[in-house]
Amino acid sequence: MRSLLLLLAGLCLPLFAQAEYSRTYLESHPLQVAKVGELDIAYRIVAPGPDKPKAVVIMGLGGSNVAWGDALISGLADGGYEILLLDNRDTGASTRFDEWGQPVLWWELLKYQFGFSVNAPYTLNDMGADIAGLMDVTGYSNAHIIGASMGGMIAQVVAAQYPEKTRSLISIMSTTNAPHLPPPTEEAEKNLRNLATGEAQNVREQTIRDRGFYPESMQRHLMAIFKTGDRSEEVATITAPTLVLHGADDGLVPPEHGEHTASLIAGSRFLLIEGMAHNMPENVIPILVSKMTAHMDRAEGRPVAAR
Repeated sequence: MRSLLLLLAGLCLPLFAQAEYSRTYLESHPLQVAKVGELDIAYRIVAPGPDKPKAVVIMGLGGSNVAWGDALISGLADGGYEILLLDNRDTGASTRFDEWGQPVLWWELLKYQFGFSVNAPYTLNDMGADIAGLMDVTGYSNAHIIGASMGGMIAQVVAAQYPEKTRSLISIMSTTNAPHLPPPTEEAEKNLRNLATGEAQNVREQTIRDRGFYPESMQRHLMAIFKTGDRSEEVATITAPTLVLHGADDGLVPPEHGEHTASLIAGSRFLLIEGMAHNMPENVIPILVSKMTAHMDRAEGRPVAAR
């Protein structure tokens, strides 16, 4: 149970370990709010252009759109893509579920471990529907769907349930949540415990908030993951061109999770990125941008060599 909690708690920090963090470029694009079903979903459109191919990028546990930081998104924009960023439900300027309260985490984890349904205000399927609905509102008939960590899970949901909207899929350091996959390493557990406790805990929490994460939403996002459960069968139905990226040093979500995801999707490509753990270090971002734009270019029929 402890390993499961630590594994999923680690999904909140996919960008936290960047040596340099800036959001100036992102915030130069206005934040807008759309009505999607009964919810307000906040979003930005970066590097808009009517003739550009589109990409939708989805952040992980508790993260708003600015949690991506400037480097990766500007790199994708320089590759010629218009990019839709959003605040997932329960984060940022999107509809929040604070009135629902916080789950009794130990109890919900116990229920989950023994195969019982957990109490949650929404599921990953609902979060995938938010993406599809926002695409409709913004006029995105289809797009390259990109997600990191929990955002990768949501991206997988979109690709499986809305294939007509999915130009291609890029799943980064994510998982199907299959029960046979390995838990975090002992070192990763220790590092996460050190991050979450100690005298500097308040400072660390403020740093997380400054980078666009919402700790009060993380446990509800966890419940969405638990409520949805193992998505392996659904992931196996994905037909979109798929790239699975995973850090070779990822101890929180070990590379076997990415390998399993890729093994289920016919024709997918799995790339292990050296020097990357459950993060996107500054020196790795150019590699990620290169691999991601090349994948999208192939799906678009664009000349990859020109990149």
